[in-house]
Amino acid sequence: MNFGDILNQWDTAQKEQKKAAREKPKVPQVSHKMANAPTPEEKAAKKRAKLAAEGRLYEEQMKLDSQKTINPMELWLRRYGVTDKDKAAAEYEERAKMESREYLRTMRPEARIDLHGLTRDEAWNKLNSFVNDCIRRGLKKILIIHGKGNHSHGSDPVLGQMVRTFIEQNKNLGSSGHPDRAMGGTGATWVIIK
Repeated sequence: MNFGDILNQWDTAQKEQKKAAREKPKVPQVSHKMANAPTPEEKAAKKRAKLAAEGRLYEEQMKLDSQKTINPMELWLRRYGVTDKDKAAAEYEERAKMESREYLRTMRPEARIDLHGLTRDEAWNKLNSFVNDCIRRGLKKILIIHGKGNHSHGSDPVLGQMVRTFIEQNKNLGSSGHPDRAMGGTGATWVIIK
């Protein structure tokens, strides 16, 4: 017997099964449920009402709860939860960064320079050497006193604008601002060194 004969026999057997299935009389499906039979939810509600009337609802619920089993891993996760360590580390770094930034903003300047009475070029050179010296010494915050421009000719104070330009152009200097009035107000600028 070769493979072709085997396939022919199989095809014949399949055709006979289909023919037998077609000849079998079809019996209509009948539901064996009672008409208006209660649903499982209605049965459970009826049982709870009966137990409540007898005063055994709490005991029955405790018995059902004690029969339940839970996966130990699921229990551990419910109890302790899941911690996203990457998110926690990122939040910690951001908080530390903000605290250090806020600390630097509120700390007193470690060095100060007074540029009163200097020309723009003299002030630029003196400020450049002062900043380089502060960087070499490892200071974090400096105070530049440039005055409010009361003796300047024109509307803008000359040294104040020069200091702003110097801070913007120097890559070693970070955020800046004006201190309170006791330390010079708008006549001085504090700068954080990166």
